Amino acid sequence: MARIVVALGGNALGITPAEQVENVKKAAMSIVDIIEAGHEVIVTHGNGPQVGMINLAFAAASQADVIKADMPFPECGAMSQGYIGYHLQNSLINELSSRGLNKPVTTVVTQVLVSEDDPAFLHPTKPVGAFYSEKEADEIASTSGYTMMEDAGRGWRRVVASPKPIDVIEKRAIATLLQSGCIVIAGGGGGIPVIQKGGKLVGITAVIDKDFASAKLAYLVNADILIILTEVDKVYINWGKPDMQALDTITVDEAEIYVSEGHFAPGSMLPKVEAAISFAESGPGRRAIITSLSKASEALIPGTGTVILPSLKSS
Repeated sequence: MARIVVALGGNALGITPAEQVENVKKAAMSIVDIIEAGHEVIVTHGNGPQVGMINLAFAAASQADVIKADMPFPECGAMSQGYIGYHLQNSLINELSSRGLNKPVTTVVTQVLVSEDDPAFLHPTKPVGAFYSEKEADEIASTSGYTMMEDAGRGWRRVVASPKPIDVIEKRAIATLLQSGCIVIAGGGGGIPVIQKGGKLVGITAVIDKDFASAKLAYLVNADILIILTEVDKVYINWGKPDMQALDTITVDEAEIYVSEGHFAPGSMLPKVEAAISFAESGPGRRAIITSLSKASEALIPGTGTVILPSLKSS
């Protein structure tokens, strides 16, 4: 039996609640395949589209004088953790029940500690929310003060800071739930970013990359495997070129060489590979797997996805 963290992408969950319900049902089937095989599972997920739209909805309501103020970004993150967690819980419980598996499922609203001095706060890069035309983005930037950026040819989006995770505040609670037999949904959207100020935790406007947060959580709860689910079955080098090549099993050293050669796009595959590297090199016997949601149930079968192993010198 292994302890496994499964990281779902926010974009894969869909945009509307109805779309998300259907997508989560498919994800639940694959996750329950892993649980049925006897493994302990923590599910993490992204929330980029969802948290941005929650924030935008409250901003629009404030501008229309329906409410008195915008909703702070940490609270928007907590809301997204709640409703995405509800959909995941519901689908996992239903899928477990359909297979005669009596296992509890719970969502932990999760805070993740970051540094107030993280340089990411000076250069916001994390896209959140809906896509806009350049003209719409300019109007939003001028009226709201948001930083807007073009996102991989798909349109313009708001960007916020993406600081690195230092610690997961609820790690002990998550570990205790795992030990009691629970399937735990945690670290939603990379966690609610908090800083230490005057000996207290204070929420701050940011979005932590969910893959880095998933790797940090996997390390803190002593997981064996980190599975990062994305839109492609494997990681590729020379993407989109005639000599494009899928990567099967590589070491941390090899992965770092590919990163240094610029094979992976920032904001897309790069953070996934970097997060996989950080977990794989964090302790003996650990490995990270990057594959698609459709291949999630096969992720532990050799030949599925891209497997990143510790470097030979550390294994």
